[in-house]
Amino acid sequence: MLCSRSRPKADSHLRSAIRHAAPAVSFSAAHDFIRNHNKLDKKQLTFLNTEQLRGVELVDSVARLCCMNLVLHGIGSDATHVPVMVKDALAGKHGEYEMVLTNPPFGKKSSVTIVNEAGDEEKQSLVVHRDDFWASTSNKQLNFLQHVFTILKQHGRAAIVVPDNVLFEGGAGETVRRELLKQADVHTLLRLPTGIFYAQGVKANVLFFDRKPAAEKPWTTKLWIYDLRTNKHFTLKENPLKRGDLDDFVACYNPKNRHERTESERFKSFTYEELTKRDKLNLDIFWLKDESLEDSANLPDPDVIAQEIVEDLQAAIAQFAEIASDLKR
Repeated sequence: MLCSRSRPKADSHLRSAIRHAAPAVSFSAAHDFIRNHNKLDKKQLTFLNTEQLRGVELVDSVARLCCMNLVLHGIGSDATHVPVMVKDALAGKHGEYEMVLTNPPFGKKSSVTIVNEAGDEEKQSLVVHRDDFWASTSNKQLNFLQHVFTILKQHGRAAIVVPDNVLFEGGAGETVRRELLKQADVHTLLRLPTGIFYAQGVKANVLFFDRKPAAEKPWTTKLWIYDLRTNKHFTLKENPLKRGDLDDFVACYNPKNRHERTESERFKSFTYEELTKRDKLNLDIFWLKDESLEDSANLPDPDVIAQEIVEDLQAAIAQFAEIASDLKR
């Protein structure tokens, strides 16, 4: 999880730069973008290297590797300026930030391994209970989505990767979506091709939203959805997703003024009223026709189809394994 701290009021260069660093997916990328696109004085550069960016990592060894890599890039200087905190992000708030970029761990449920009286290990679902959460659940992604909202400052911005189940799951999922649309400006959803993040076959999205102060009316007025999934075929090796494949989305997003957007074939908007009329406030919305279902001549190459089948089967096996593990308890 990459977080951006608040800056002194005099830091106008950094304030402007971080607004344009949203596409960055790592410390070094965000750091380099800010440094290379702005003329920073000594004070601002010190702030960038020691205070600007923060991360949270649960696994100690991973955090050490991350810190070592950052130090080699000139980010962080000593024990008092370690940019990565080793802790459970879901255990509570660890500050407030103006920007959060994260791709939290996927997996249906949070669990903890215990040793029973017979000496056998077993997993138990771990439901996160926090007073600042809208719903208590063991769903990791719903918990991280709620956590990200809690650590944003007012008018802070977030981009978080979530699997499809966050968009349509009922119960706690519906509660979280409903409250998020009310208390934040959920303005953009990027639907990614299969297998871009995490396990093969997993369908993911990037959800963009801004936290807002308390108000009687919902802050979300219109959700813009970009479909980069339908009729798009990427593989990890033969045809990987490249930066250029996102150019049209960036143009549609219109980062210079996202309030001046226009619809296109892959970019559509849905009002708050339209969203709330959907069953369980389902945000799993698509409108493009899958050409492969209409005309066999438009089917992708056999090797692509085969790889997609393998990815879907692997994802299904992983889900069944998780269900089997839960049934043993």
